[in-house]
Amino acid sequence: MVGRTVLVTGGTGGIGRATAVGLARMGARVAVTGRDRDRADAAAGEIRDARPAGTAEPVLFIADMSSQQEVRHLADEVLAALPRIDVLVNNVGGYWNTRHATEDGLERTFAVNHLAPFLLTHLLWDRLTLGGPARVVTVASHAHAQGRIDFDDLQGERHYSGARAYNQSKLANVLFSFELARRLAGTAVTANALHPGVVSTAFGADDPARVQRLLVPLLRPVMKSPTQGAATSIHLASAPEVERVSGGYFANSKPKRATKLSHDEAVAARLWRVSSELAGLAQQPTARDDPHGG
Repeated sequence: MVGRTVLVTGGTGGIGRATAVGLARMGARVAVTGRDRDRADAAAGEIRDARPAGTAEPVLFIADMSSQQEVRHLADEVLAALPRIDVLVNNVGGYWNTRHATEDGLERTFAVNHLAPFLLTHLLWDRLTLGGPARVVTVASHAHAQGRIDFDDLQGERHYSGARAYNQSKLANVLFSFELARRLAGTAVTANALHPGVVSTAFGADDPARVQRLLVPLLRPVMKSPTQGAATSIHLASAPEVERVSGGYFANSKPKRATKLSHDEAVAARLWRVSSELAGLAQQPTARDDPHGG
């Protein structure tokens, strides 16, 4: 990874931080996003210590990715600071047991887990596609297998369940990644999604479900460490054998069959159109006329 630049969203803690450290250790120039400056500074220190002597300093971006305005500002900062992006790791995500609305009036789980990476990827599209071979890696979850896209209640306004919202957002991650791969066909950019495993982090701690509060302490001894959970992200970001692999879903660094619904191209195209509208991107007349969404 020497000479390559990687952007990891949500890279100041958990799986994202372990991904950033692992890629820095391989010689990459690593940039991370996070909400909290102190956590970002601590992550930068760990990344700095991990990198080989003589490789580039880590780059920090502070943004709350539940806000579309901040995602757009983040993209401007990234484009100004990074002349090239060889790998974009869409890692940011969260779980909320009760319904929260963002400043854009959107349900937080859907906004952070799906719309934020959807919008950021679009805003960085030219930098990714014009800079030579690049990879877009999206952290999904096996929970996508329990998800469905409820277009009639996408924001959970009528019926909300934390688990249902999370499962839907993870299915959206996989649908987005597969559709992105189709739209990137003919370019030097690949797109893949992954399941990191059940990892021991602070994930969901701000607003946990009752079952989470009861079970996580019992299961923590058998959960993966953040470093173990980051292994598949690092593999997809760096391994030569997946350089030309696109439209895949991986677990434990190996291809895995995603759920049947995630391969439904009509659902993926509809989700892309709806997401473009919700993210304030220009509407496109057909499913694949313009990868920018306009």
